[in-house]
Amino acid sequence: MQINWKKNPLIPAIAQDYKSNQVLMLAYMNEKAYNLTLKSGYAHYYSRSKKRLWKKGESSNHTQEIKDILIDCDADTIILKVKQNGVACHTGRESCFFTSILEDRVILDKKVDTNVIYGVVDTLYHTIMERKNSKKNIKSWTKKLLNDRDLMLSKIREEADEVATAIESESDNQVIYEVADLTYHTLVGLGYRDISPDRIKQELARRFGMSGIEEKESRGKK
Repeated sequence: MQINWKKNPLIPAIAQDYKSNQVLMLAYMNEKAYNLTLKSGYAHYYSRSKKRLWKKGESSNHTQEIKDILIDCDADTIILKVKQNGVACHTGRESCFFTSILEDRVILDKKVDTNVIYGVVDTLYHTIMERKNSKKNIKSWTKKLLNDRDLMLSKIREEADEVATAIESESDNQVIYEVADLTYHTLVGLGYRDISPDRIKQELARRFGMSGIEEKESRGKK
């Protein structure tokens, strides 16, 4: 059975653990992502928000190795039987599906130590997203910022100005302190917009990923 990509240019793709059958996540595929998945043996998807192809684990190395692909009777939905390397969810959980709507509770599952597998920026961002998505009435500065856009924006501007002042005339320790403040508030802003720090890393890699030789040649042309 073949997928009619002209009729269904974008189809749901459900990732499922090939051993336990646990549903890990839901994403979408277009024809290019599907073909790349078949060719590479690793799950690739199409991001509807970013408008681009992406490989699962392209930044975190939490890749999904394809073991089998199942197609439904209408040929418009697929299940990927995968070996999940690391975890599927950006919160550090094995699966993206851990909240029960009917019982309004979080289903307990194995939650990995993100401090081990991620850097401090990623771990902090995951904590921010947990605050954002929590239904509980949590009293925290992060939650307050996420719920008050004007306050959040004013804090980012304030911290940016304090960084500039510290760099200009204050001690190294104060510069470090102010940059840490700005980094935290900027991450809250990214969380507010649902923009992963991975995208910032990718942009930096794109800008500064040249080899030493290429960089020298580039400078020589100026």
